[in-house]
Amino acid sequence: MFPFKITNIEGQIGKELLELFTGEKAGCVQVGPKKWTLPAKYAEHAEKYYSFDLKEDDLWIITFPRSGTTWMQELLWLVNTKTDFENISAKTPLIERFPFIEFNMIFSDKYLEEIAQLNDYNPEVMKELKRRDTPGYVTAKTMNSPRHFKTHLPPSLLPPNLVDTCKVVYVARNPFDVAASFYHHNKLFRAHGYQGDFKKYWELFEKDLILYSPYWEHIKEGWELRNHPNFLFLFYEDLLRDLPSNITKISKFLDKTMTDYEIKRLAAHLHIDNFRKNVTFMRNTGIKGMFNPEAQGFIRRGKIGGNEEFDNDEIKLRAQKWFEENLAKTDIVFPKF
Repeated sequence: MFPFKITNIEGQIGKELLELFTGEKAGCVQVGPKKWTLPAKYAEHAEKYYSFDLKEDDLWIITFPRSGTTWMQELLWLVNTKTDFENISAKTPLIERFPFIEFNMIFSDKYLEEIAQLNDYNPEVMKELKRRDTPGYVTAKTMNSPRHFKTHLPPSLLPPNLVDTCKVVYVARNPFDVAASFYHHNKLFRAHGYQGDFKKYWELFEKDLILYSPYWEHIKEGWELRNHPNFLFLFYEDLLRDLPSNITKISKFLDKTMTDYEIKRLAAHLHIDNFRKNVTFMRNTGIKGMFNPEAQGFIRRGKIGGNEEFDNDEIKLRAQKWFEENLAKTDIVFPKF
């Protein structure tokens, strides 16, 4: 039984979120005492996500959004399956090899209907929309082992026996790069449809009103599990600075053996320029209305720091103060960023 109360975000805050995020047409909810902010559609599926039927050889990746998740999915899948990436990565979309458990909750029913209308109910479009609206717990029933799953939900909203049953990789990234990247992501995907500027976005980030917030509680839940033998906690910054040694660490965690040559090849494959070019993330269905053509792309910079969004001194100083105050309440040790 799902243990947390789910409450609609209403009143002035709810109205403001609907105006700022025009794709999230059903609004948002907050979940449990930590007040996780999620799309309203989450409430329909919370119990099923929480009681997901696990297998011992399932491999999960958990992250707060925009923490190098897609990049790490490719890495984990290739290490865990020992597959020749040259024959697979460009041919089979990553989302089909490594599905996003709660992807369906991102798309409100009203948004899906608007997209269907915009595309004149084209049968191929309707087929793809149905695929995106199919919960991960349904898709999982048809998957062969070993199964791989991505989620941005925090550990507390996932099956209570997850870490005791399966191997889980958690990737954390500093909040400044996360916020800048998520801002552009929310502008790109019309299922979110963010209409404001970054100053307003950072205000929402601080107030834990961005999807999957609160950021700090998410990171802390991962950090608290870092010593469990089935749990591997990684920082995006460490991965980016020394990918080969981290591939070695991950392969050992997954009980896989890799030669120096295999590690070198995989690191080259995962270089941001090659990754952007050679990995297919989702089938190109040509659906109209899914993306904002004026926004930045899905795979952006893949770098540490240097975000122009923080060139504004007011935002930069405010963000630094927020970071230092919250970090002081934890024992988390971030790599330099």
